[in-house]
Amino acid sequence: MTARNGWLLAAVVLVVVVSLVVGGLQEEAEFAGTDGQAMDAVAELRPDYEPWFNPVWEPEGEIESLLFALQAALGAGVLGYYLGFRRGQAQGRRNRVDAGD
Repeated sequence: MTARNGWLLAAVVLVVVVSLVVGGLQEEAEFAGTDGQAMDAVAELRPDYEPWFNPVWEPEGEIESLLFALQAALGAGVLGYYLGFRRGQAQGRRNRVDAGD
């Protein structure tokens, strides 16, 4: 492992440890997503507000988390493919220039 990779690994470990420590200090804090916070804010500001429509299907919490994770994984895969593709193109151009074509 090179020194640069060692520093990057140490930085990632430090970020994870700090986030776990900071999160662990707030024992009574409730984990709430932005959707729930937005609904609470709307209910507080406009108690008479009625949603325009209701969802056709509202999955259970575990299924909703699974779908969110799948969406994140798919997005990460597409982004990783694109970045790898662009890197391969750049490497190919450099190889052609080095070969004198």
